[in-house]
Amino acid sequence: MDKQTIQVTIFHQTYTLRTSGNERDVQEIADSVDQLMTAIGSKSPNADPLRVAVLACMHLADRLRALENDLKDWKRRVDAKSEQFRAQLEQAIGGE
Repeated sequence: MDKQTIQVTIFHQTYTLRTSGNERDVQEIADSVDQLMTAIGSKSPNADPLRVAVLACMHLADRLRALENDLKDWKRRVDAKSEQFRAQLEQAIGGE
């Protein structure tokens, strides 16, 4: 897939990105990061942009870890239910 160039603004800074993905998706991600960094920056108006970026990364990493843990939990639950259904199916087939 051909890469395209897109400009985004994050925390008052313009970046030119090359992406093979959907331009709208990239813009939405950039907007989300901008909103997060703006919210963090508004709580610490004297914080330099690097500090704000690091805090935003920490926040996003925490969200990612929470989602990964949720996914692991869902997988365990699905596996347990699948095993339960398998056992019930074997019992129903064997009981005929």
